[in-house]
Amino acid sequence: MAQKENLSAFMKRKGFVYAGSEIYGGLAGTWEFGHIGKLLKNHLEKTWKDFFLTLDDNFYEIEGSIIMPKPVFEASGHLDNFDDPLAECFKCGTTERADKIIEEKLNRREESATNEELLKILHDNNLNCPKCKSPFEKVTTFNMMFPITYGPKGGQTVYLRPETAQTPYLNFKTQHELLRKKLPLGLAVIGKAFRNEISPKHSLIRCREFEQAELQIFFNPKNINNEKISDIANFSDIKNEKLTVMLQRQRDNPLRQMSPNELVEYGLPKFYAYYMTRVQEYILDILKIPKDKFRFYELNDKEKAFYNKNHFDIEVFSDEINDWIEIGGVHYRTDHDLGGHESVSKTRLSVLDEETKERFTPHVLELSFGHWRNLYTVLEQHLHYDEKRNNNVLKLPKKLAPIKASVFPLMNKPEFQELARLIHKDLVENDIISTFDRSGSIGKRYARADEIGTPYCITVDHDSLETGIVTVRDRDSTDQIKIHKDKISETIRNLINDKIEFSKVE
Repeated sequence: MAQKENLSAFMKRKGFVYAGSEIYGGLAGTWEFGHIGKLLKNHLEKTWKDFFLTLDDNFYEIEGSIIMPKPVFEASGHLDNFDDPLAECFKCGTTERADKIIEEKLNRREESATNEELLKILHDNNLNCPKCKSPFEKVTTFNMMFPITYGPKGGQTVYLRPETAQTPYLNFKTQHELLRKKLPLGLAVIGKAFRNEISPKHSLIRCREFEQAELQIFFNPKNINNEKISDIANFSDIKNEKLTVMLQRQRDNPLRQMSPNELVEYGLPKFYAYYMTRVQEYILDILKIPKDKFRFYELNDKEKAFYNKNHFDIEVFSDEINDWIEIGGVHYRTDHDLGGHESVSKTRLSVLDEETKERFTPHVLELSFGHWRNLYTVLEQHLHYDEKRNNNVLKLPKKLAPIKASVFPLMNKPEFQELARLIHKDLVENDIISTFDRSGSIGKRYARADEIGTPYCITVDHDSLETGIVTVRDRDSTDQIKIHKDKISETIRNLINDKIEFSKVE
């Protein structure tokens, strides 16, 4: 019996994602996006912005440089704290990330262990070098920052940013003054970040160059437990929802379903629990990740990032990797970043409380997503092998599908092609991404469209030439309907936006 194709092989074969600089043997931790992959990435980005930037009327997108001077990361703490444990094999020179070897082989998280403790675990469990099978001799601390020379003489030390978050912090003062001086203020960035990973692996999961989608929400800390989250949001709106969580104090227990009210009783601020709920809504309702494959995983004090007071990873279970993978996080960063930048830059970043007339430094709640990890997850969770079709079917949410419709002339004759091209042109002119495909049998064309997730295929046949009636086929059900060519664009748009059901199209 045929099985679902390995995801990395599938992504390469269909042109979604493949190794960077491949004709030169590839560059570890870098990736290229083909046409289909780029379209999917664009749709995912738009979907993220459509959801998160509409949660409040004071949320905005900005963009900043990926190159930043050394003082930025002195202030943020990255130069001193942005480390991973490096396991070294002196015999063959292989380096691996010690904690990830343990996690993958023993299903244990040891993010809080010392280098000496990690080395002992490796030795006690015979977790040796994967290349030469010799024991690792040493575990050391490795900083993942990417320094680069800057200027013609290379006299200034600068770094490629390891996260997009610093851009909102550096721009907070300017944006707060320009955007009505109102809190909560959300500043979002989608862009490149760079980390010198010890051992890039699992395709888009662990890279040296990657993209993040992050929303930094600046707020008055005195309001962190208010029922009123903002002018358009209240804690009562979501308080009875159920969130799938694994709490750090109860890791021996199975996953729990907890309401935001219960999480507040556990010790989380209302502001934090509110946005956890919105994140879950995005993952389950927008990306359509199965509920049993999703969880919030709380990190303890030793595991969480150095800048966070509260830290929940957003995790999805990967059958490919056979483990939970982190695709994002909800982080309460307090005033760590603004306070650090205020101290180092000597620029006042505090704001005035209009009611009390007191100055305070805003705190920050960060909603962080690995943009490429999200793409990987979406592909994996929606790629299915259909035994009846004997083919892969990528059942993406319609708004994420790279191509929305594919138009086929039944026969490779001028009159069929002419009408099919007119329909394709009309779709494109109506901002519906469409392809024209006349190569191979109709069955093969359906199969190609199914594999890349195209929701609808439109076939021009003999009746179409006489009556203008074309056949529209649904990807998921393979059901077909007949509609007039003049209604195609409107119908496809309504289907994509879930305004009508396929079975009820007239």
